[in-house]
Amino acid sequence: MNGKRSKAEWLRRYASFVVILFVIAFGTSLSIRANLGSSPISAPPYILSLVPGVNLTMGQLTICMHVFFITIQILLLRRNFEARQYTQILVSFLFGFYTDLTMWLTGFLQIPFDINPMIGYPLRFIELLIGGAVLAFGIACEVRCDSLMLAGEGLPLAISKFLKKDFGKVKICSDTSLVLIGTIFMFIFFGRWSWEMVGVGTLVSMFYVGFMVRVFAPHIGWLDRIFIPKAERQAAAIVAADEWSGNRIITIARMYGSGGNAVGEAVAHRLGCPCYNRQIIDQTAREMGYSTDFVAQTEQNLPTSRLWELIFADSGIPASMNPSKDDAIYVNQSRTIRELAHKGECVIIGRLGNWILRDDPHVLRVFITSGRDFAVKQLVDKLHISPEEAARKIERVNTGRANHYWHYTGKQWTDIAGYDLVINTERTSIDGAVDMILRAFKNVK
Repeated sequence: MNGKRSKAEWLRRYASFVVILFVIAFGTSLSIRANLGSSPISAPPYILSLVPGVNLTMGQLTICMHVFFITIQILLLRRNFEARQYTQILVSFLFGFYTDLTMWLTGFLQIPFDINPMIGYPLRFIELLIGGAVLAFGIACEVRCDSLMLAGEGLPLAISKFLKKDFGKVKICSDTSLVLIGTIFMFIFFGRWSWEMVGVGTLVSMFYVGFMVRVFAPHIGWLDRIFIPKAERQAAAIVAADEWSGNRIITIARMYGSGGNAVGEAVAHRLGCPCYNRQIIDQTAREMGYSTDFVAQTEQNLPTSRLWELIFADSGIPASMNPSKDDAIYVNQSRTIRELAHKGECVIIGRLGNWILRDDPHVLRVFITSGRDFAVKQLVDKLHISPEEAARKIERVNTGRANHYWHYTGKQWTDIAGYDLVINTERTSIDGAVDMILRAFKNVK
């Protein structure tokens, strides 16, 4: 995708990144001014900048840290270190300058230590949340900009490539290590634990910022009007209008145990068209070189623990550089679903089909649900398991699907705004649901 960008678009993205970097620095400084602890990435330079006799500012120390990070990247990746990533050096100097500037600009916002705790701590917490939200907005814009990245993100990315480990886990270890290093500096130079340096604000930054990035991400598409020249946007709009083949498609999202698979297969049989479900897994496995079992266990299945890991590790890595296997599977399946929609009329079950084809005017988006007791009975009869085991399985699968949907769309899986038709099979029966879908499908042009 990046290779298709014009010089004008690249210039716009680089210029935008300069502004976005200021927003990130401002959010970081505002969070620090709350005096509840710095973010993991800023902990070492912030603590060192407070040491008596140190004549370097926080921004200057940040530059030193980032240059050190870049050096490690070069040593690890060697020939695989992309030439354009040397721009991290310039970015580091600019971010260091922004850090000092925003620390100066936010100086008057620092909550005094001698203020009444009943007033001071709520004010600090509010300032921390506002600063974290500003930082998250900046990170979301940075990812959307998809051009450059900070050395603090480049280092864990380089380590994950060098060790061939999951980026999320490496990012968690990296952030934890930075907090630990900051804590060691704190005890060496101050001899005590200071909650203003490493405290609740540090923990909040670890989770709250990542959460807010995902909240902002689906709502900043308007930035493309800044990143992409008007003429190119108009040309892309024409291509997008011609992209859809005109084939009528039905996408079916379903709660586990509601009979959604049976409904989809019956609808496809009545229409005389293909029904794609397991076939999407098989094609993804073939194209990516994974086993079908690995894809089946990974796609649409995001446990809450894994979701929190992703939130914790959320970062400013441009989308084009993201090494996540989860994301790679999602991108591959998205491409597969679009290709299937081009082939002809069909029914697509699950895989975020309603979201991936959300701009196609020829798609009927259906959500199948049912009562819990109905779903439990379906699983007991089909899998020959106990009602208790069926209930646990339903809860686990539905949670995984909901987390997966939220992770990639920023929206709730069960939000009816994402569907044209919602059917409760406990009320309508499988056959009744099929009839309702076919009647609605007649109105799709």
